[in-house]
Amino acid sequence: MRFRKKIQALLRQDLISETGKVDHSSPLAPPGFPDIPSIAGLGMAAGDAGIKYSGRDDLAVWVLDSGTRAAGLFTRSALPAAPIDVTREHIRSASPRALVVNSANANAFTGMQGLEDCRTIAKVTAEALGCKPQEVLMASTGVIGEPLPVKRITDRIPEVVGNIAPDGWQAVAKAIMTTDTFAKGASARASVDGQPVTLCGVAKGSGMIAPNMATMLAFCFTDAEILQAQLHEMLINSAERTFNAITVDSDTSTSDMLLLFATGKACNIPPQGADDPRFKGFREALDELLKDLAMQVVRDGEGASKLIEVRITGAMSDASARKMAESIANSPLVKTAIAGGDANWGRIIMALGKSGESIKAENLLIRIGGEMVAKGGQRAENHDESLISRHLEGSEILIEAELQMGDGEFTVWTCDLTHGYISINADYRS
Repeated sequence: MRFRKKIQALLRQDLISETGKVDHSSPLAPPGFPDIPSIAGLGMAAGDAGIKYSGRDDLAVWVLDSGTRAAGLFTRSALPAAPIDVTREHIRSASPRALVVNSANANAFTGMQGLEDCRTIAKVTAEALGCKPQEVLMASTGVIGEPLPVKRITDRIPEVVGNIAPDGWQAVAKAIMTTDTFAKGASARASVDGQPVTLCGVAKGSGMIAPNMATMLAFCFTDAEILQAQLHEMLINSAERTFNAITVDSDTSTSDMLLLFATGKACNIPPQGADDPRFKGFREALDELLKDLAMQVVRDGEGASKLIEVRITGAMSDASARKMAESIANSPLVKTAIAGGDANWGRIIMALGKSGESIKAENLLIRIGGEMVAKGGQRAENHDESLISRHLEGSEILIEAELQMGDGEFTVWTCDLTHGYISINADYRS
């Protein structure tokens, strides 16, 4: 039995495939990795550092032209990983030149040695590129509390840097995976003053997902010219509606990181502010990119079989709506009922009631798949449970709660909770 579990774990890590191809074990996975264009001023490559496994890439490096600006959002965990602290410090550099990411080891809760290992990686990368160590950003993902085999990484960095090319999105996306079942990438396009701009990105995440800025990493790039302050504000605004509106298991990682780089190669006139009307299309494209990546993370939720959208309207405020949506989305009882196709809407009532937010039962309307199930403080008259059950048989589920108390609204995306989640996490370090 132990051997069988080990093989299953290896299959999920994409180390073995019975077909010899990528093992898309999530039923919600997209049909394939998208065709992502290159970004002027950006190169990338992946390599095998043998950090934990053999036979798979676990190291990704992006190289950026001088003049690139960067903005980042990081975990609010009180126990952040070492790369979080170092990247927070280095991102203040006028022009980040490189991003180094490893999987299979989070370099979290590793004391002063973890910080020293980060500085060693920055130094070796800087020597390979001819830049300064503080111009190197980094991230790590994997098991917490394990010392980072830093020499395996630094030994491989010169070779990986030597393989830098304008494309290779799928390779770097695969290199940063942990329990992910598929590589995640997306792109979007916009226009600024008639000048076309491109946005591209990759992400990883499957479990420990409740971004509070999971193990969630996302790295996005654009050729637009945007000053750092405006870039940061745009990223904050977009993340609130995308990455900060997803949850798989309510657990916030020590390693959450979302970075956005702007190479400036599109040569547009920079925005005067984050809300500059000239950049309306860019902001919409950024929302599109981040939402696409965030939805892929939820679709790859550990053991997930259904994507769930929880939509709250008519709350006293957006903040109140958010708390109620998260209460439903993070409820194990709601998530397991949906996994089993059980139209038990009483669990939604429970989750709303425990949120601590102001609710008037007589005003509350609840719908599942568009079918009214609760109205006026009681079960809706003549509701057809068979329609709800049919909706729950699908792979995309909609839960709506209308409070009729104000203008507040918020939407959260999550997934169901199946036996698969328990199996994956029970065997995570096996």
